[in-house]
Amino acid sequence: MEPQAQADIPDRDGELPRPRPARGTPSRDFRLFWWANAADALGTQASGIVLPLLLLSLGHSAQTAGLVAGLSPAAGILLGPLAAIPADRGARKTIMFWSAAVSALAMGSVALLLALGHLTLPHLLAAVLVERFATACHEAASRGTVALICPPADQPRAVARLAAADQGALILGPAVGGAAYQLTRALPFVADAVSYAVTAVCVRGMRAELTAPAEPSGDGLLREAAAGLRLVRQQPLLRLVLVWIALVNGVAVALYYAAVFALDRSGADALSLGAVLGVSGAAGLAGSLAAPRAAKRVGAARLLTAVTWLLVPLTAVLATATGPWTYGVLLGAICLLVPLPAVVLQARVLLVTEAAVQARVGAVLATASGGTAALAPVLAGLFADRVDTAAPALGCAALLVLLAVHTTRRAALAEAAA
Repeated sequence: MEPQAQADIPDRDGELPRPRPARGTPSRDFRLFWWANAADALGTQASGIVLPLLLLSLGHSAQTAGLVAGLSPAAGILLGPLAAIPADRGARKTIMFWSAAVSALAMGSVALLLALGHLTLPHLLAAVLVERFATACHEAASRGTVALICPPADQPRAVARLAAADQGALILGPAVGGAAYQLTRALPFVADAVSYAVTAVCVRGMRAELTAPAEPSGDGLLREAAAGLRLVRQQPLLRLVLVWIALVNGVAVALYYAAVFALDRSGADALSLGAVLGVSGAAGLAGSLAAPRAAKRVGAARLLTAVTWLLVPLTAVLATATGPWTYGVLLGAICLLVPLPAVVLQARVLLVTEAAVQARVGAVLATASGGTAALAPVLAGLFADRVDTAAPALGCAALLVLLAVHTTRRAALAEAAA
């Protein structure tokens, strides 16, 4: 990085460039952005772990629980690409703030009606859909924010820190949610509503305008929304990222719900499930923090290939898991490995994508990932009810074999984008 004294030299347009912090030092805006995402993730994990348990306790089947969980990301898929257009035009901060506020109200209504004993399935489903729509808008607006508040050299570290926050939420969130659910069923949803309020406050406190140089193209709403898709189709690296993240995310969600259904049938309580996912979150946290260094030492291509192949036997062995500790060890190993290439791939996306289309490219990747996330719990619940709780793990292992073959052929693209 250049010394601070050079920050006062005007550019070609006569404007003073914004001073930047020294490399490796988070800026105030990034710290607020980090806390906004961390609070959001923590509350979502606290309520998300107990949502299927709540549905099961209300007398609904595992298939219904999987269907409700699947509709949540499916709703976001519809709105994310459209919300990305105003985000790329400079409305990132406004969208993120109001999305968090709406989500807080939705989860607050669930907590209130549950505490009063008047919560119905239609209201729960409506609240989940509203929260998912709002979250989709927030996620679409947040994509590209790192590129606007962090210099390129610091972006891999920033992505790793954000991923670490998500994994940290997996440690605390399930444990907090499980313990809170044991006290009263409404408490995890109170925590989720509060977390969204904290997110809104942090976003409002950011000083940067978060504006990228994107102007209306005059091509119409649908063509503007499709700009990200066109870029993904043109960039081989982005196509690889789309396939890898979508399939791995779908597998992770399917394995999570398979574990929920299996442990519930074995008589495990919410606290045990929270402990299992807490162990998985700790492993994911370690993987996220180690990702940038691992990519430098091993190489992005070799890391991506090795991790994808290692996921195959770990997923297959999950079909034989019988208790909370077995699930904890195996899910922990998977969660340790997945962030290693995932963080590297996300940083590569920032490098090859122009700031003016960051949100729309991110929306395309999120749509693919969200599509598999929407389908995964539905299939996991269906197989758990109709076949066996081991079936989802075996199906996921078969998909990972195909992904590993594809990744082996294309992994050099990740190295070329470094």
